[in-house]
Amino acid sequence: MTPSYHKLTLHNSFTRKKERFKPIEAAHVRVYYCGPTVYDAVHIGNLRAMLSADILVRLLRRLYPRVTYVRNITDVDDKITARAAENGESIAELTARTAAMFHADVAELEIAPPDIEPRATHHIGEMLEMIASLIASNHAYIAEGHVLFSVADFPSYGALSGRSPEDLLAGARVEVAPYKRHPGDFVLWKPSAADQPGWDSPYGFGRPGWHIECSAMSRRYLGESFDIHGGGDDLLFPHHENERAQSLCCAPSSRFANYWLHNAMLLSNGEKMSKSLGNFYAVRDVLAKAPAEALRLLMLGTHYRAVLDFSWERLAEAKNTLDRFYRALEAYQGIDLPEAPVAPAVMEALCDDLNTAQALAHMHHDATRALGGDRQAAASLKASGSLLGLLKSDPDQWFGRQDADPDVTRLVAERSAAKAARDFARADAIRDQLHEMGIILEDSAQGTVWRRA
Repeated sequence: MTPSYHKLTLHNSFTRKKERFKPIEAAHVRVYYCGPTVYDAVHIGNLRAMLSADILVRLLRRLYPRVTYVRNITDVDDKITARAAENGESIAELTARTAAMFHADVAELEIAPPDIEPRATHHIGEMLEMIASLIASNHAYIAEGHVLFSVADFPSYGALSGRSPEDLLAGARVEVAPYKRHPGDFVLWKPSAADQPGWDSPYGFGRPGWHIECSAMSRRYLGESFDIHGGGDDLLFPHHENERAQSLCCAPSSRFANYWLHNAMLLSNGEKMSKSLGNFYAVRDVLAKAPAEALRLLMLGTHYRAVLDFSWERLAEAKNTLDRFYRALEAYQGIDLPEAPVAPAVMEALCDDLNTAQALAHMHHDATRALGGDRQAAASLKASGSLLGLLKSDPDQWFGRQDADPDVTRLVAERSAAKAARDFARADAIRDQLHEMGIILEDSAQGTVWRRA
């Protein structure tokens, strides 16, 4: 039974307000997030949606008996075709290599895999079934080998993004083609040349449009109506708007997604991240300079709906925060901590539209108490960190003591013995010796711990 303070609220992009979350099935929550298009290494901006989904699903698994989380892989796309040709490799080789890179990157960030990870190329049949249904209901039409969705025949088109079709068209990157009835009509199926990926269909040899892919995969694994659909706010239009339109036209009595969650963009030193500005960072490039856990904490330090500004200085601050958390746990190594649930204040923050920044603030309170000798606070800090995908290492690993340097261990023990014998001159000399070795000592009521500078 969900405790009374676990009243989850989420900001629904469709209604533009926070709402109490009520799943379609009381004991089963179904979630779909748009995954990567696998043509290159993911950058840290791409990672933000994956991390937002990870926190959401971690929380849902604490609150509900069953969660089905689906995150797709787009492995047929014109960007993929172009990059494979540029690299002189096959599409299969490119997508296999970049998908493996993606999986390695998210695993290093402690982003758990989805329950189901469908690939677009494995669901062409489901896409063609939906396209046929849209044609039969006069929501789509065939023109010059293309199948297009007719936006004029779906009255609530634009309701998700909150703009009129005219406004949407003015800001959209749409292909103005003579065979379209309306410039905003979007492609469900398009013809493929011999050197492009394609499949046989009633409309000729071709390939799907991007939007129909996610509609078909979410429908296949979550049903016509499911609970939560999420992704970056750059997908709100046209991708999610078009998904919603075609899905509801295929199943008019459905809701498609009851709640829409969108995370804000990531900046770099106050500017939009882009390759042309030289401020574009692949995940693996950042992880070569900082621990993965520090990058995770940096992102969790800003609410998912607020713009996040990445800088190396902020990454260093996140590392310092983790240093403090691990120092709070360090004195309790080898000590059986009491069983502790996630702190109620942390749960309340996360249940308030995934407020990770507020949750981290409460973890600082527990760290302060743990540093003062409160074992219960240390246990609570560890439990809260586990829910947020943090504090997975032991302090020795975090502070680079995997080698358990015997010389350092011996000198620390000698210093402790000297202090106990009130030989403070000898204790100070050992501290100075350790300092020259790059070792920092920290004394507390629980004893002395050390870390490398």
